[in-house]
Amino acid sequence: MSERRACRTLGQHRSTQRKVPQGQADEERLTEDIIELADRYGRYGYRMVTGLLNNAGWHVNHKRVERIWRREGLKVPKKQRKKGRLWLNDGSCVRLTPERPNQTCYGTVPLLKPRRFV
Repeated sequence: MSERRACRTLGQHRSTQRKVPQGQADEERLTEDIIELADRYGRYGYRMVTGLLNNAGWHVNHKRVERIWRREGLKVPKKQRKKGRLWLNDGSCVRLTPERPNQTCYGTVPLLKPRRFV
């Protein structure tokens, strides 16, 4: 039976029978590094991870990193919305809480004194 007839019977393209796909030798090490960077920098996507890999000595493009990123099921967590916070000088913050029902806390807003125009 010819290759053309066999592929037509199976519903496959003939080119799939000729070239056997081979992964690159460093694929597993690269995958481990991508997962480690995704764990360390939680809000970084595959583009930022590609930059970190290139700075670390890997020579990879974003398409390869994106393919591995999707294959491993990595996702960037959703950005949490900012809530009312009171920032202190030492870099820490204190969460403002309402003191009575139906009160919204917006932080400390300086009130302007009314002026008299002459």
